[in-house]
Amino acid sequence: MNSKRGGFRGVVVFLAMTVCFQTMAFAQVSGESPRAWQEQAVEYARIMSRVKWTPVAGGMPNRRGGYFEEGTEYTGVPYSSVKSVGRCIGFDIYLKTFLAAVENPHSVLYTENLSGEVSNAATYYGKVCSTFTSYALQCAVPYRSSHHGPEFRDGVVLVEPQSAQAAQPGDVIYTPPATVGGGSHVEIVTAVERSEGNVTAVRVEDSWPPTTRNLLRKASEFDSHISSRGRRLYRITDFDAWRQQNKAESFLFPNYDEDSATPAINRVLLLDRGDWVPYFKSQAVKFNVMDRDSRGVRTLVVKRGEAVVEEIPVRGRGVIERLFSDCGDYTAHCVMSGGSLSQACEFSVCDLDFSLPVEPPTRDSSWEIKFTAGNLNIITVYLMSPKPPYGRYHLWLTEQDRRHGKVTVPAGLVQDLGPVQVWLIGENKYGRLTRQQEVMIVP
Repeated sequence: MNSKRGGFRGVVVFLAMTVCFQTMAFAQVSGESPRAWQEQAVEYARIMSRVKWTPVAGGMPNRRGGYFEEGTEYTGVPYSSVKSVGRCIGFDIYLKTFLAAVENPHSVLYTENLSGEVSNAATYYGKVCSTFTSYALQCAVPYRSSHHGPEFRDGVVLVEPQSAQAAQPGDVIYTPPATVGGGSHVEIVTAVERSEGNVTAVRVEDSWPPTTRNLLRKASEFDSHISSRGRRLYRITDFDAWRQQNKAESFLFPNYDEDSATPAINRVLLLDRGDWVPYFKSQAVKFNVMDRDSRGVRTLVVKRGEAVVEEIPVRGRGVIERLFSDCGDYTAHCVMSGGSLSQACEFSVCDLDFSLPVEPPTRDSSWEIKFTAGNLNIITVYLMSPKPPYGRYHLWLTEQDRRHGKVTVPAGLVQDLGPVQVWLIGENKYGRLTRQQEVMIVP
């Protein structure tokens, strides 16, 4: 890492598009050309692992302990298991939303801390190993690390032999938990180097505290790596069967085009959650008038669509807080002292809620989830058991479900008895929001 202190430091984004894939040795299957999804998986992994960013303030928690240092450049998005409390970079927010938040010293990155509130979390925006590989593998919603393999998914096999000589880009490495109930891990192979037909090195990338790792291992080192701790090298042989309905291209997020583009970060005004971001109606929007270039600000203008909501006189730099009761897409810009207009920030205000049955549902009966949403399109209900083997169940909503405001959980879908987390996930063009409740499944 290169250290640089003092003054404004523009965001430098070094993305996968700058990588020359012609130099990458993709192993071929039966003499065929590399499959498109493999190339995309490598490209998409590197959107998150090669991005560079520099904190402009202190107080951003680091999963290793302590804080990311102000003025120090980091590579790769921060590690944090945000779950439903924070926002997952790439799935819940754009990468540019995170980068905008980095440039605002009053953003949630510096004022919120999920350490101790959410297990395996620190920063309010972040990624973990499973969300990193799921993003690369073009999933709409992340798979748990232990659910990448054939025990839980179709279209994936154990690679034989388990060695560097058989590795291909797009393969995943699964590490089982060291203890019962402990954490597992997943990595993705992003390059295979060859000399005279033999594999000489394998590049592996993953999300690991504090940000991401990008390790080129010699063939012998790679073999030692996958032969220890019960690791398994998996290959997806049928991409559609492996993802099933969980396909990124079916939804608004992940949005790889937006994430791979270099964003124009507002130098006059930023929101506490960055820019290009959704808010719940219950969340105040905090506008930080920064005026980094000292042009002078006269007025903050907030609009809902084309209608002006409020014109707020501004005296110098500072944070202005507002709560909006109407769902919709908003913009905010500043009128400068000379009469020119600043770049606009974009955000949306949304509503999302759901109710569960009054009586605990039984495993062998169907039950309903009723929901309401404003300025969001509900994409799925996600049911999760918090205990091994961590059952995961998706209900992908239809247009009929959305019109009726309810979805039926089929009898026998959830096999786990006891507490099950229920997530309702909605999205719009600015990102995703999630509401969570817990239901007790009884015999």
